[in-house]
Amino acid sequence: MPVFLQISIVTFISGVVGTGLGGLIGSVAKKDSSRVVSLFLSFAGGVMLSVVCFDLIADAITPSGETSLSYLFLTIAGLMIGYVTVYELNRLIDRNTNVDLKHIDESHPETADDLNELIHSDHYSHHRETGDRRGMFIAGVIMACAIALHNLPEGMVIGVSYSGAETVMDRAGLVMAIVIGLHNIPEGMAVSVPLISGGMPRLRAVLVTALSGAPTIIGALIGYGLGELGPTALCLALSFAAGAMIYVVFGELIPESILMWRSKTPAFAILIGMIVGLIVIYV
Repeated sequence: MPVFLQISIVTFISGVVGTGLGGLIGSVAKKDSSRVVSLFLSFAGGVMLSVVCFDLIADAITPSGETSLSYLFLTIAGLMIGYVTVYELNRLIDRNTNVDLKHIDESHPETADDLNELIHSDHYSHHRETGDRRGMFIAGVIMACAIALHNLPEGMVIGVSYSGAETVMDRAGLVMAIVIGLHNIPEGMAVSVPLISGGMPRLRAVLVTALSGAPTIIGALIGYGLGELGPTALCLALSFAAGAMIYVVFGELIPESILMWRSKTPAFAILIGMIVGLIVIYV
């Protein structure tokens, strides 16, 4: 079986199955489980932060085994492009989803200050309350797209990690797929719980959550293809994925965890996640 097909299967398990499993757990979890989800999200953010700082960026600077100023500047450029790309995509979705919500007024903060706003399930709830079934469907698609934005760069991370590999059992790529799959579980929980609380049927909420992980496969194939083009392309692909993941961690995962549990405990979970990430990378 060709390597890219093997990568597609592994990424499907990591992205779709991982996110869907989180959605399934969220569908049967108690409503007061937000603290548990918060800790899982914080832990996942810590793991991803270690992967980005101590693996992706380090490999981006030395794609050919040697350090040079040209690769350093390419890495910086890739980080900025990756971060800004995901930020702008999220901003575009935010701007086009919140215009018709009643609670959005002049005094409301421009950024999300509630978990439901952050993953756009407030948009779904608004249309449900007004009986607008078409709006409910559109809101569900928008919410899934917003979550999918997280999964595209995550897929690139997996794909780039498999660059040069002849089998999916390659250690670097397999470890990355496992880490991202584990990280998708609490994220899927954070998506399905507000949706179900907003009135979406449990099965539909789980399916929407699982489908939001599908772009992970596309990202993996893109990342693998770019990584095979040579050291310069590998440097840019790694740094772009790292920049995108930095936004996901600091712009999405950590804010979600803090919104779900306004405590200093999630910060400790982030530290534990970073330590686990270091062990996964270097042991």
